[in-house]
Amino acid sequence: MTFLRGLTLSALILLSGCDSMKTADFKDAEPKLVLETYFSGKTQAFGIFEDRFGNVRRQFTVDIDGIWDGRELVLDERFKYSDNETDRRVWKILKTGENTYEGRADDIIGVAQGDVSGNALNWHYDMDLKVGDGTLRVHFNDWMFLQPSGVLINRARVSKLGIEIGSVTLAFTKEPDQSVSARSK
Repeated sequence: MTFLRGLTLSALILLSGCDSMKTADFKDAEPKLVLETYFSGKTQAFGIFEDRFGNVRRQFTVDIDGIWDGRELVLDERFKYSDNETDRRVWKILKTGENTYEGRADDIIGVAQGDVSGNALNWHYDMDLKVGDGTLRVHFNDWMFLQPSGVLINRARVSKLGIEIGSVTLAFTKEPDQSVSARSK
């Protein structure tokens, strides 16, 4: 019994350390990320999906058209994978507070919750991920960091039942005429 208690305690300590980063840790980081400003207009992303062992399983690009109407940010994302598969996701994101957002899309279960501070954004959501001919319900812990160059680096941990199954890494870039305005606001 003592062994099981020790094992349980060790697992709890390990798991509690996995999610200790908070957006408030980045409150003074520059440049400030304003989601609706950064994603207004055209954005392109380049990404990879790695399994939990670090093996790259997929590479892809995303072309994004973003429209901010003063209340809602709509992101029309068009994915192209290295195997020529394509996909589309349309996010509808509401600004719910000075630093908080809610997002919805067809394959998102419920509502994605996000908050921003300084140059960082953290999203949490569940998603039905396409896998072969079916779907797998997974959880995303998604972090984005705006860099001084205007590149937005995104790292998402993907888990199922609390066990990490992989990660997604993306680098977002703005069209050259838009990157300066995205950084200065």
